[in-house]
This record gives sequence, structure tokens and C-alpha cells, in this order.
Amino acid sequence: MATAPPRVLTVAGSDSGGGAGIQADLKTMLALGVHGMSVICAVTAQNSLGVQGYWELPPEAVTAQMDSVLSDIGAQAVKTGMLASTVLVETVAERLSHHDAPLVVDPVGVSKHGDTLLAPDAVDAVRTALLPLATVVTPNLWEVELLTGVKVESEDDLIRAAEAVKEFGPRWVLIKGGHLPTAPVDLLYDGSERHLFSDERYDNRHTHGTGCTLASAIASHLALGLSVPDAVAASKTYISGAIRGGFPLGSGIGPVDHAWRWRV
Repeated sequence: MATAPPRVLTVAGSDSGGGAGIQADLKTMLALGVHGMSVICAVTAQNSLGVQGYWELPPEAVTAQMDSVLSDIGAQAVKTGMLASTVLVETVAERLSHHDAPLVVDPVGVSKHGDTLLAPDAVDAVRTALLPLATVVTPNLWEVELLTGVKVESEDDLIRAAEAVKEFGPRWVLIKGGHLPTAPVDLLYDGSERHLFSDERYDNRHTHGTGCTLASAIASHLALGLSVPDAVAASKTYISGAIRGGFPLGSGIGPVDHAWRWRV
């Protein structure tokens, strides 16, 4: 009888276009050799042109999904993405406070197209209820400003941003510098250690799902037993290949290629 692989739970929104959200998370987990499970918090109508609408699930539906998976199957790591509203952020945080697996929080605020995916009044719940539970939090530069008010305009601002996010209590902060005007640089920081991850900027506009994919990759590598710095390094390698392989889909921004290693 085969042995079950490590299990990773994603708690996020569904992307009907398949490039981000729950769909990207599960594809990433499969590609990295873990068993992915899902708790759907919201359903989006979404394609390559943007998000046409989203509908939250009732808190009791989210709670039931989490309890069902965690009480029977368990998880070696958990990743959160789009949580949409204050009540869902607080519901998820309360349930995860009783679970001691590593938690990767992707504080999703907007889609790749600029569509809002988090109610304005839910930002404080992310800060106070969810971030203190996080093993790693992975904000991009817009999300840093939303959470802290710190505006990152150059690589020199990354440490100030990381310190501001760290104040909310996560063990590690990964500031994603993909939107820097210069070469993209990410900073991983735990209050003392600093790790910089630099990469070239790829000439490919098809980058839908990068944030979801990176956070899910980190959770997968943590479930496989890597340390946080090693998990981030391995995940950066994976997302770089996925971005290079991003392909056109529909009339707008296509997704990264979660299966790029299989296509080489």
C-alpha cells in the first residue's frame, strides 16, 4: 500500500478561469508532490479580463469545510488566500488558532487586474486576527501599503516594510518586490535574519496567479519538511519557472504555468 504524501490545506476563493485562487493552489501542490485539500470561502466569476463578481460563502459553510478536513485528514501546512470579509477572516483565524501546522498567509487584497477581493473593513481583522498566527506572510507592495501605510518605492524601503508587517506578529515576513521599478527583489525577514531573493524580470505579461502560486509553493515545501528560508528559496525557483512559462489564455492576462517542469 502506498504511503500518503504530506497534506496541505488551502483556504481561499475559487477562480473560475483556473489561473489563481483555489485552482492555482491545488495545481501547485500537485506539481510539488503534496496532497492538496481546499476550503472555499468565496466563488468568483473571473476570466483573463478580470473579476466580474464574487459571492462569499456563509461562515458556517467555511467552518464545516475546515472542521471536516482537519478533524479527519489533518494537514502538515495551511495556506490562506482570498477571505473576502471580516466575518470570514475571523472565522478562519479562530479555527486555525487551534491547529499547530505551519500557516502561510497571502493577504489577498486585489486581483491581478486591480479588482478588490477584500472588503475595506476586513483589513484590520487580517492585521489583528490572522497575521499573529502566520508562520510566513507574503504581501506584495500594494498589500504592504494597505496593511501598514508604508509605501515601498525602492529596494531600500523593503526592510522598513518588513519591520512594519512584523509588528503584527507573524514569525516571518516575505515582502514581494515584483512591482519595484528596478529588478525584482524579495526580502524574507524574521526580526533578525534577512534573506534577499533576486531574479530577472521576465518579458511575459501572462502572470495571473503568481501570488497564490508562490504562497502555496511555500506551504508545500514547509509540509515537505524544509525550513522557512529553504522553503522560500525552493518556491522562488518554482515560481520563476512558472512565470517564464506563462501562456496566453482568453483576451487578457494569461496564467503562469504550474506544470512547467512537466513541459520541459
